[in-house]
Amino acid sequence: MRQPLARARPWGVMCALVLASFASQAQAQTLAGVLVSPEGVLRIRYEKDLTGEQTKLRIAAAKTSLNADVQAKSPMRKISLQRLERAIAQQLDSDRRPSDEMRYLAGLTRIQHVFFYPDSGDIVIAGPAEGWYVDLADRVVGIQSGRAILELQDLIVALRAYRPGAMGGPRTIGCSIDATKEGLAAMNSFLNKLPRVADASMATEEYANFIVDGLRTNLGMQKVSVHGISPKTHFAQIMVEADYRMKLIGIGLETPPVKITSYVDKADPTSVARNGMQRWWFVPDYNCLKVSEDELALELVGNAVKLMGEDEMVSADGSRHVASRQGNRGSQAFVTSFTQQYPQLAAKSYCYAQLRNIIDMAVVAAFIQKHDYYGRSNWDMPIFSNEEKYQVETYNAPVEVETAVVHRWKGSQLMTPVGGGVTLHPEQALLSQNVGKDDGRAAKARESVKLDKLAAGQWWWD
Repeated sequence: MRQPLARARPWGVMCALVLASFASQAQAQTLAGVLVSPEGVLRIRYEKDLTGEQTKLRIAAAKTSLNADVQAKSPMRKISLQRLERAIAQQLDSDRRPSDEMRYLAGLTRIQHVFFYPDSGDIVIAGPAEGWYVDLADRVVGIQSGRAILELQDLIVALRAYRPGAMGGPRTIGCSIDATKEGLAAMNSFLNKLPRVADASMATEEYANFIVDGLRTNLGMQKVSVHGISPKTHFAQIMVEADYRMKLIGIGLETPPVKITSYVDKADPTSVARNGMQRWWFVPDYNCLKVSEDELALELVGNAVKLMGEDEMVSADGSRHVASRQGNRGSQAFVTSFTQQYPQLAAKSYCYAQLRNIIDMAVVAAFIQKHDYYGRSNWDMPIFSNEEKYQVETYNAPVEVETAVVHRWKGSQLMTPVGGGVTLHPEQALLSQNVGKDDGRAAKARESVKLDKLAAGQWWWD
């Protein structure tokens, strides 16, 4: 006969469900992003370079192939979007691919400014830049800083979302990774069959694994959705990967390169219902712009990215409804810590730097459209807006991921799935209450640009 635990408290495995099961991977491997199969299944990708020799060889090769000017570190490199497009058109007319300088935006690591010049019609983006190399996971990173390099394909996706001749862009750009309604209903049915009073024989790894397997089997695959842009783009994969890995950090399956308070470490099991569900998602920090009085210069400021959280309840039929917009204390601690540490995380983690970069791109594209830089410069993006002329929809669209479960014996309640995603409303950054007045830096930086000094065909300069 089983002996009940002291005071016969409700049983509890603290567990969280997320996106893919890989908790037992060898520590020697480096988490390097995601892969999407032709069938749309998203999986973790690992690479390792234990000695660092392969990376050194790639950096050396990059230094040899890049010209000295583009690999020099610059505090503010400028790119004229129209001149870049014209240069690419010449490449395509000669049956040549765009150069790496074009594809990687001359090594920009951030967009910090946007300038418009009505006389010449140039729309200029500017920010810090450096030389780059392609690492073992095919990521393009700065040679000196290791930061993610901006990619033209992502900028084109943002510009197409807020294209010339259109009024506004998509209502939302984002992604979501969620359990299905059927899976949640099956999970609830499974939970209801478990005993509600624990005894000593249940507090074992074997019993915990029984629950983990039951949850994973009943929930099945989680579905990936992308909205506002094509899911077959690098832009979309950045959003999905950032969402994916953020949740892994929250439940303790991935150790971030900076100290972030995880949800599982801070959550109070007694404050979460048996059918409760945590939801975390990224949004832009919409107080991120300073605009000059003449609206010809823009400066992007702040951290660009915030993490939000809320509690949801799962009904018997698998439907969900919001229980609390703020979430429990563990969830609040996680989203607060993640947001505060985001600048440091982006400096060390490629996917979070890229998420910040594509958010900046979306806001910049919305700004360009709102202020009609397209019409005022008579630029209709003949190459960038045309998928047949410049292809960016070349990736496998993510459709689903395996459910992963991690458990901890902690307290007396069962913590269940994690949902959420990335939700961008770039036009909100342009609302008057979110736009700050330029302190003179943006206008002064714009005035320092001398377009008449550019050589024929030149599209970037320091």
